[in-house]
Amino acid sequence: MPDPRPSTEQRCGAANGTRRRGFLMTAASVGVATLAPAAFAQSARYPSRPIRIIVAFPPGGLTDAYARHYGEFLSKKFSQQVTVENKPGAGAMIGIEAVAKSPPDGYTLLMTTSGTVWQNRVLYTKLPYNLDKDLTPIALFPAGALVVAVPEKIGVSNFKEFIAFAKKNPTSMGSYAAGSYPHMVADQINRAEGTKIQAVHYRGEAPMWVDLAGGQVQIAVGSYQGFNTISTRGVRPIGVTGYHRSPRLPDVQTLVEQGIEGTLVTLDGGLPLMAPGGTPEAVLQVLSRAAVEWSNTPTAAKLRESFAIPNKPKNLAETRKDWERDVPGWIKLAVDLGIKLD
Repeated sequence: MPDPRPSTEQRCGAANGTRRRGFLMTAASVGVATLAPAAFAQSARYPSRPIRIIVAFPPGGLTDAYARHYGEFLSKKFSQQVTVENKPGAGAMIGIEAVAKSPPDGYTLLMTTSGTVWQNRVLYTKLPYNLDKDLTPIALFPAGALVVAVPEKIGVSNFKEFIAFAKKNPTSMGSYAAGSYPHMVADQINRAEGTKIQAVHYRGEAPMWVDLAGGQVQIAVGSYQGFNTISTRGVRPIGVTGYHRSPRLPDVQTLVEQGIEGTLVTLDGGLPLMAPGGTPEAVLQVLSRAAVEWSNTPTAAKLRESFAIPNKPKNLAETRKDWERDVPGWIKLAVDLGIKLD
């Protein structure tokens, strides 16, 4: 995750204030919308026709897996068809725009990564939508600890050894999207350690891990399940993100345990399920309750075990509280790093 222009703190403070006010205004407008009789009538019938979930990444990753399992649950629960449509590309902007410009009726939903709807508001100068107004959260599906892995042939066994390697050798880091967590990790390491790690952006996790196993990149960061697809192909996990070890890699130290400093190594992102701004509150509540209900099923437990995820999504009120608390921190991090993607 000096010059004569306004300081980072000033820019970030202004950005955070704007984002916070925008989010609160959006939440308030949604609340007002629920007072309209039409909204109550709609929610009473919801869902009465097929639902589409747009995934802003290709098939094969955790975002796609969550969307498909949640969609199957919705379909069985409400006896309505739920389709999942992958719309990757342009740093997830293609999929996000498709949802942001859809009718706010609960029939077109978005599954993406937190960075694309949190940090992109400062990573890009211009976006074809307003992330404060055009989308609203339903649930935040946890992603669990991310695995940091390298090809065994480069001969490193922990993150500090990797930094020493990167100082002496041309090095590239696989990233599952521009502006993603690994992209910012590479940038932060370069600034802190004087390395020149090049971020290589892929359209999702699957091709990134394949190239790591093939040695085209020297390090990658992503989900346990994605890593596990190539774990027997000459790769080695050298750390995990967050404060807690992965339950599937109990012997692999966290980056915090290894003494790696920086906000990025401790932050926990997630995979937001979102709807267009202005979607009636009652509809959002239906979708949120379904996410929580699905998370308590054996199918959901099996998915979390596969991806080594210990926690579950929260209800709508708690999701909004976490959203309001966490988004400013991620925005500040992006501002501090000074990355621009356009």
